[in-house]
Amino acid sequence: MKSLVTRDKNRRKLFQEYESERLALKILQRIDPKNESLHLAVNSGFKALPRNSSKSRIRNRCVNTGRARGVWRAFRLSRIQLRTLALKGELMGVRISSW
Repeated sequence: MKSLVTRDKNRRKLFQEYESERLALKILQRIDPKNESLHLAVNSGFKALPRNSSKSRIRNRCVNTGRARGVWRAFRLSRIQLRTLALKGELMGVRISSW
């Protein structure tokens, strides 16, 4: 589990490093879609970037456990951790409902 969390951290770091280059290539791609030489140059630019620098490779994971499913983006916690911390009263502004 620990390796999955470190892999995700590395992907987030790579994304931040190459975000500006990727954005520039996307803008160049939209300038003239019919120009084949520009299209080939942009595609080779995308291929030169590391695969893990893409935003779609990032996975939301729980900060405490590393769980990948059922993660609340606002807290970056899984549903299980969110519930236990809310029951203990350790989350500010969160209250478990009762009826």
